[in-house]
Amino acid sequence: MTTRMRTPLVVTALVTGCALGASLAQPDPYQATTAFVGVSVLPMDRDAVVPNQTVIVGNQKIAWVGAADAAKIPTGATRVDGSGKFLMPGLAEMHAHIPGANAPEALVERVLFLYVANGVTTIRGMLGDPRHLSYRSSVTNGAVLGPRIFTSGPSFNDKTAPTKDAAVAAVVEQKKMGYDLLKIHPGVPRDAFDALAEKAHELKIPFAGHVPAQVGLQRAIDARYRSIDHLDGYIEALASKPEPSQFFGINLVNDADESKLPALVKATLAARVWQVPTQVLMDNLMNDLPAEEMAKRPELQYALNPGDVQKWIALKQGYTKYSQADRQKFLTLRRRIIRELHDAGVPFALGSDAPQWWNVPGFSVHRELRSLVDAGLTPYQALRTGTQQIGVYLGTTDGVVAAGRRADLMLLDANPLQDIGNTSRIAGVVVNGRWLPKAVIDKRLGEGK
Repeated sequence: MTTRMRTPLVVTALVTGCALGASLAQPDPYQATTAFVGVSVLPMDRDAVVPNQTVIVGNQKIAWVGAADAAKIPTGATRVDGSGKFLMPGLAEMHAHIPGANAPEALVERVLFLYVANGVTTIRGMLGDPRHLSYRSSVTNGAVLGPRIFTSGPSFNDKTAPTKDAAVAAVVEQKKMGYDLLKIHPGVPRDAFDALAEKAHELKIPFAGHVPAQVGLQRAIDARYRSIDHLDGYIEALASKPEPSQFFGINLVNDADESKLPALVKATLAARVWQVPTQVLMDNLMNDLPAEEMAKRPELQYALNPGDVQKWIALKQGYTKYSQADRQKFLTLRRRIIRELHDAGVPFALGSDAPQWWNVPGFSVHRELRSLVDAGLTPYQALRTGTQQIGVYLGTTDGVVAAGRRADLMLLDANPLQDIGNTSRIAGVVVNGRWLPKAVIDKRLGEGK
């Protein structure tokens, strides 16, 4: 695994003569002090823009926030001109994937950097591996440049948890190993799930993910999933016929009784089950855009494996077996479910399922924000799912711009509260206190193509 000194040496070479990145030449860039002067702040604990502020970052924390003319900038601090720019908390990707056990080290670190390059400063890995525990530590101590990592263990499914005893043993083992949560995949039998849930609550380790068919949405809610991902189970719960579900219920949209939705929303809220919709995943596959046109998206130059884009083209073309009317009805129904859950006060966390079909790590979270706005959330509400709400999910006060909070920030060239697409106009990122200006990010992105 990369040593702590390699990354700072590379970055130092890249920013020679660059005033914005001068502090990276210090032996420990994670402890350097950076001052964003005259910047507009999006605090994200409220729907507001606070103009002409100075924000000082030091020792991996936000040290000071206040009016620019009242700031006392420490000697030696790197000054970043914030005129015309907007500073907000870094984003979280709460349905992320890190390459698995056999992936080359360079690929894993590339994925972690792609998240950071896009302002994603926290990820929740949803298909864990023992190797990811060491990366969690290496990112925390600065040996590897990446977002803060929370990770599940290997998933629970019909192979890994086919019986009650197997499920309980896996819960105990994953808790012992130090994973942050359990990942539920399809296929877990009902009796195994019940035993899993009981043991997980006893050991105080949360579980999240898919809703297996034998479990069903109501049991998942009653079992107090930490989060249901992909809105899995909701369309199935609306259906009148017990027909097997295909791809999150697309084959059931014409049998969905939407009058059942308010009761499901009420139950979800009462149980405080979080939602991570990954709506962009559905938009990618079910929209009316030709696959060849989608293949021209600029971020696809950073796809992780040769041939990925051609596979995604073929996959999207395969979903034309569903009629255009049914595909649009599927997307419309999912957007209604998102809107009604959110409007009722059900907590949401931002996640796109990256890397997955058409989803390049980091880049796809910005597309998920657009999907949430298209579903009816305001830009502020969408941004909150990836900032302030993540602090709530994690039980911290992070995810806002305020003194004493974790120094994970994005500097933007335009206001995302006016246009959610402006989250992609990144002028730089602060990750765990370390300032990465756009010139450094772009250079390193180019090196990995």
